[in-house]
Amino acid sequence: MTLAAQPQTVLTDEITTGADYEIVRRVIETISENYRDQPSLEALAASVGMTPTALQKLFTRWAGLSPKGFLQAVTLDHARRLLASDLPLLDTAYELGLSGPGRLHDLFVTHEALSPGEFKAKGEGLTLRYGFHVCPFGLALVMVTDRGLAGLAFCDPGGERDALADMQGRWPRATYLEDLAATAPYAARVFDPANWRADRPLKVVLIGTDFQVSVWNALLKIPMGKALAYSDLAREIGRPDAPRAVGAAVGANPISFVVPCHRAVGKTGALTGYHWGLTRKKAILGWEAGQLHPS
Repeated sequence: MTLAAQPQTVLTDEITTGADYEIVRRVIETISENYRDQPSLEALAASVGMTPTALQKLFTRWAGLSPKGFLQAVTLDHARRLLASDLPLLDTAYELGLSGPGRLHDLFVTHEALSPGEFKAKGEGLTLRYGFHVCPFGLALVMVTDRGLAGLAFCDPGGERDALADMQGRWPRATYLEDLAATAPYAARVFDPANWRADRPLKVVLIGTDFQVSVWNALLKIPMGKALAYSDLAREIGRPDAPRAVGAAVGANPISFVVPCHRAVGKTGALTGYHWGLTRKKAILGWEAGQLHPS
């Protein structure tokens, strides 16, 4: 395994919101630190050196909802409401009536798992093509095999090398090839709601232990706009005695966003840790709220 000397980043015309993420990230941090004070649009705009009108337009273009709507979407009360339905995860039919950007991208994911033997080989004999792409949440490291999407990680500009090393460390014997042409279609498919189409299912390959794969399968059943507590996830996979192990498996999820580990929360609704940063977890949940309920 060798690290690329200087991973490249592709900026696509199809995904324009990524260029705005640095401003959005700073606004989300301000909201996160001061949500009890319900900061005004004027205060949020001042924190990033913009006019209120300019911030309103940028933020709404990015998330599909206003800064005020986003503030409501990332509060503890909202997280508690996501949990309030007591979602019977394994028995729930997905909401098929949604159309356009509100379609649940989870409906269009087909997945398989590598065999336990293949996983134990730590990636030996596996070729992973990778590329960095601008997305709504900063930079996305997309990793694919001939069988489908195998890895999706996040970082901010300048963090490419660390993100790549993190992902390579999961499968240290694999062969890694930088191939933006191979990964760009996956980035467009994942992050552009216009490409969430039933006739073009996203193929995902889960590379982990049997236990991890069972947790990731359970995550895939959580609809957009819902959340599940770690303890409930443990019960759903028949391991009510192992919430900590379930939490560790959630944190080890190699295909962020698509396998929605960001929808796992604490029992009280607290938006607990996220491998790629708690601010990014809040950004994803707020962005999803904007896709379901645009304002």
